[in-house]
Amino acid sequence: MPCRKLSVAPSLNSLNSLNSLSLRLSLLTFNIMKIAIPTRDGKVDDHFGHCAYYTIFEVENGKILSTSRLDSPEGCGCKSNIASEMEAMGIELMLAGNMGMGALNKLTSHNIRVVRGCKGDIEAVVEGYLHGFVMDSGISCDHHECHEK
Repeated sequence: MPCRKLSVAPSLNSLNSLNSLSLRLSLLTFNIMKIAIPTRDGKVDDHFGHCAYYTIFEVENGKILSTSRLDSPEGCGCKSNIASEMEAMGIELMLAGNMGMGALNKLTSHNIRVVRGCKGDIEAVVEGYLHGFVMDSGISCDHHECHEK
């Protein structure tokens, strides 16, 4: 499972440098990842750019720790700043239904990997991904109206 490892760089000039080093070493043992899912009514929304909101899952060592909600911007997601906002939040992965190439390119340019073709209950989709059962469909929408409401 691709995850980022957290690290805290200790300050050598700090009186607490030994404590900082200890914290850094303990954090290196935990794999933490944030996953975003375009959501509508607790299910994966069929189109990234028109979802009601994004559910953010924080996962550690293959287990869901918490969820939070990120409101969707007005209008089309691929023309908003949602990708840069997600990158700033530390989101690394988007598990999505459908999306166009513009959205896919925007997300990947902000270091967010995308898995398309997801459907169903959002927690089940995350669990499926964590267990290796969810893979990218490789299919992108070719126009803004291809999603189902």
